[in-house]
Amino acid sequence: MSESAEPRAKPGSQTSLRNANQRRVLDTVRRNGHLTQAQISRRTALAPSTVSNIVHELIGAGLLVMEADNAGRRGQLISFSGSAGHVVGIDVGNRHLTVAVADLNQRILAQRRHDLPAGHRFADDLELAGRALDDLLDGLGTARPELLAAGLTLPAPVDLDGRLISASSILPAWSGIDVREEAGRRLGLPVVVENDANAGALGEHAWGAGRGARNMAYIKIGHGVGSGLILNGALFRGATGSAGEIGHSTVDERGRVCRCGNRGCLETYVSSEETTRLLADTHGPDLTIPDLVAAAAAGDVGCARVIGDTGRMLGTSVANLCNIINPELVVVGGEISRAGDLLLDPLREIVSRYGVRGSVQDLRIEAARLGIQAHVAGAVILALQHAELPAGAGPTR
Repeated sequence: MSESAEPRAKPGSQTSLRNANQRRVLDTVRRNGHLTQAQISRRTALAPSTVSNIVHELIGAGLLVMEADNAGRRGQLISFSGSAGHVVGIDVGNRHLTVAVADLNQRILAQRRHDLPAGHRFADDLELAGRALDDLLDGLGTARPELLAAGLTLPAPVDLDGRLISASSILPAWSGIDVREEAGRRLGLPVVVENDANAGALGEHAWGAGRGARNMAYIKIGHGVGSGLILNGALFRGATGSAGEIGHSTVDERGRVCRCGNRGCLETYVSSEETTRLLADTHGPDLTIPDLVAAAAAGDVGCARVIGDTGRMLGTSVANLCNIINPELVVVGGEISRAGDLLLDPLREIVSRYGVRGSVQDLRIEAARLGIQAHVAGAVILALQHAELPAGAGPTR
């Protein structure tokens, strides 16, 4: 070992124990946001005196700050300082890309959304994301080295290692790419990749309609249809990462051929493309989902009928899902969820009709509160969960 090399702490040493306890405190603040020292002590099972010493060490190192609690709880709140680092959330959809920058206190500080052309390509999308990120950082006065991780969400199945299972149907120009590795190389950051419905579930569970729910399903209706499942308070991905593919549950085995290769999938009846196609003859081929929702709210009978039929068609698959996982809450996302009860009341009726009483009698079905922001919010949460926090501080002098 050279004279300049720093010796590594031996397992079981005081230095190793202190670093491990610092990590526990930092991880607890990261997961839960603003906490008092007493709350940190309870959640980490560390002695109050130990927590107090660690908190003051980390404040001295510039990682944490202490601020007055205006909510009436005893004690001051501990949170990350603005200089502790930032994370990035990137949501890539069929025709859009959103980039957001957040601090370690789960606050989105700035974001930008771009429309994408049909058939957009991986390299072009990541170049656009990089430019948008640079612009956001310039506006915040934040440098690239302050970024710790990025979350990237996509409308495609993602395995447990964060790699695409298949992108050929919605993102054909992304097929055959190791997205995690390539995105990390291009952005110069550790990147975690996730399906957008799973990300939407995380976003709504943390900041939206699902706050406080232990068991919930998030249903995303867009160009594709998917669901993200929160079971016992945590995201459930299944054995290979493909849990929640509700869009490919069979509604009619003699129906149209789906992009997945099967017939009569739910997606072939309720996706955004299918919903607007039903009104092409009467409302023109350029009708969008926001146009459809606005027209229905203004009294257009045809648009209201199509939205209601979408809710009813969705209802059977949602009832089957509820019979299996028995959630307390179903959150419906995507642009069509802005229709509110025009969509949700028919959905509730069918779920009540076909759901087993014990599984649906106390079920709540609500529209996503974050709207189209749910997916980029989930991308931020993923980045926060996987960010390598700054190294622990040494003892104060």
